[in-house]
Amino acid sequence: MQRSRRDFLKLAGVSALGLSAGTLGFLGEGAQAADALPSAADFAKPAKAKQWGMVIDTAKFDDALFKKCIDACHDNHNVPKIEGKQEIKWIWTEDFEGSFPTERPAFLAEAQEHRKYLLLCNHCANPACTRVCPTKATFKNDEGLVIMDYHRCIGCRYCMAGCPYGARSFNFRDPGEFIAKDKLNLQYPHRTRGVVEKCTFCVEKLAQGKLPLCVEASGGAMVFGDLEDPKSEVRKVLKEKYAIRRKPDAGTDPSVFYIL
Repeated sequence: MQRSRRDFLKLAGVSALGLSAGTLGFLGEGAQAADALPSAADFAKPAKAKQWGMVIDTAKFDDALFKKCIDACHDNHNVPKIEGKQEIKWIWTEDFEGSFPTERPAFLAEAQEHRKYLLLCNHCANPACTRVCPTKATFKNDEGLVIMDYHRCIGCRYCMAGCPYGARSFNFRDPGEFIAKDKLNLQYPHRTRGVVEKCTFCVEKLAQGKLPLCVEASGGAMVFGDLEDPKSEVRKVLKEKYAIRRKPDAGTDPSVFYIL
């Protein structure tokens, strides 16, 4: 009886992450999946919002901080290191032209033109990707997060075609082969060949009342909060600083803002 109760609590923790119990199978060879999962107590005080959003102060970033944020995300979420066209990325950098192709003025200040920008899923209020998915493997939850259910994904890649921001990656190969065993995070499942994956705004951290990993690693260069709450930190920043979004003309209402 005691063991059954303990197993139930651990599975409840998995459900709180928006993952199914079948995810346990992706933890890797020899991993003790149940023991690696957080307990139900870790989810006692989840962070809540009506629409999670983020503000990125681009002037505060340098190459070292970019790497710190990207590594925090990719290492903790078991994102495989694959080079070339089959690269898997949840968070990455791009130049101004690639980041804001519809927002370029006639004469762009050099400080902005030669700067790199941190990109990730925009968790749009009106996501195009969720509308084209035939199996509802990707969907928008009650807190504005665009979530992936990897077990429903059939690899059709319609969501990749629907996303205007290039925020999704497809696993052409088994990602487990590109993750060092000593680097494998047993508290988060890696995906399988044939499915799409992307940034989740660290839904598993929010379920524990914590900030996304990139925000924690940024040292204040990224601010996260509820866009629907006028008193939230993210709204306070937007009241004080002018910020733009990527491809606002796409009609998706992205939730990531950039202070230039």
